[in-house]
Amino acid sequence: MSSEIVKIFDTTLRDGEQAPGCGMTVEEKIKVAYQLEKLGVDIIEAGFPASSEGDFQSVKLIAEEIKDCEIAGLCRANIADIDRGWEAIKRAANPRIHTFIATSDIHLKYKLGKTRDEVLEAIVAAVKHAKGYTENVEFSCEDATRTDVDYLCRAVDIAVKAGATTINIPDTVGYTVPEEFAYIIRTLRDRVSDLVNKVTLSVHCHNDLGLAVANSIAAVKEGARQVECTINGLGERAGNASLEEIVMALKVRGDRHPYKTRIVTDQIYPTSRLVSHVTGVNVQPNKAIVGANAFAHEAGIHQDGVLKERITYEIMKPEEVGIPSNKIILGKHSGRHAFKKRLEEFGYFLNENDFQRAFRRFKDLADKKKYVFDEDIEALISEEFVRSSDFYKIVSANFSSGTDMRPVATIKLLIDGEEVTVSEYGDGPVDAAYKAISKATGVTPNLERYVVAAITGGTDAQGEVTVRIEENGIVSQGQGASTDIIVASAKAFVNALNKLRWRKEHPRRTSSGVV
Repeated sequence: MSSEIVKIFDTTLRDGEQAPGCGMTVEEKIKVAYQLEKLGVDIIEAGFPASSEGDFQSVKLIAEEIKDCEIAGLCRANIADIDRGWEAIKRAANPRIHTFIATSDIHLKYKLGKTRDEVLEAIVAAVKHAKGYTENVEFSCEDATRTDVDYLCRAVDIAVKAGATTINIPDTVGYTVPEEFAYIIRTLRDRVSDLVNKVTLSVHCHNDLGLAVANSIAAVKEGARQVECTINGLGERAGNASLEEIVMALKVRGDRHPYKTRIVTDQIYPTSRLVSHVTGVNVQPNKAIVGANAFAHEAGIHQDGVLKERITYEIMKPEEVGIPSNKIILGKHSGRHAFKKRLEEFGYFLNENDFQRAFRRFKDLADKKKYVFDEDIEALISEEFVRSSDFYKIVSANFSSGTDMRPVATIKLLIDGEEVTVSEYGDGPVDAAYKAISKATGVTPNLERYVVAAITGGTDAQGEVTVRIEENGIVSQGQGASTDIIVASAKAFVNALNKLRWRKEHPRRTSSGVV
């Protein structure tokens, strides 16, 4: 049923961009717009065309390029703004003029200097002028939740009679609470008859009290069928209602909220990452749905439950929002189950005595480090239990590169006791070195991770390189250190190849024999 559909009006490019430090270039805005189209939002509020020439041009470009979403331009309730807004969006496949004026007595007195009757006159004039351009007109009562309810009903009623097809009720300063907002929406639907059948009722909530999503959902339950929100909750002050939280709350709790959106949910995380990248605003780790910790588990009890059955501690699958998998974070709160699972992922199947010894060493390490990385686990097990032979050993390594020459590496390796010398070109000296080593050993694994870190400070510091390689599902990690970072890179790669070969030759091996 169409009544079950909740439209998603994304205002990341307008309200989200207004957050301090979140300004975007025209190129960045069009990139985000394409991704929002892919995400499946119904309406993109592309900007505020009258605010600047740059914003006008970006709105105009988005309107011309995006075909599968309505494109809205925000305009104050005056003729000049609406003319400018229409000029920007008129070439859109489905343009929308979004005009607004404040209705609270606070704003009328201190910001507008207008009477209530003057504001009503401005509403009628603005909506009728916008209707001269398009049937798709949205009107917003700024600061609606601090507006006298009787006056709010009058303002909405005359906007509808003037021709508005969408009425938006913003909680502009994040002041309301769910039960109060529900009452406002319910009262509007009771008193303004056309809101029920002829007009889409919308809400736009800010997060000053951390209630933007809760207020939005309360409004949906009372009949709102459009929610205005932003990616990552970006926006003025504490931000807007978060698109990802609203969409997934409706989806996960469909038993209580029988409403649907058209959002392609596995595009949520990619969209979040893109917006974070172009704005330079990192997503907080504990952010719902898209934060780094949203699907991460460190507590031993939680890890044990998730490893046995995901639904014990996860109410949705990470894949649903575009995150490849959950994460088991090893730390001082982790238990035996998670540690054993990680060892098995690395290919280590220790007997019970050795496992208990390894677990005690892991706990000792976890007490000293805030985070225990895969490389730490690899090093712990390799040092304590694995005595793999040096199948491959670097005898000498020479590298040539510069601005006017193609990088080349000449590597002499000892392979099973025999010397082999190979030279290879590459895109850079490290690439050349890895190609030479792979050619000499006959092993060409996938390089999954390459990390460089300084062991000490100063220009003579040693560099430490950590690599992670994979071949046919077998993963191996290696480390190498040198004052020459290319030599350190070669050492790390050879170290990883030695461990890879040992694992291939000793499948499912414990420290005391084959399982």
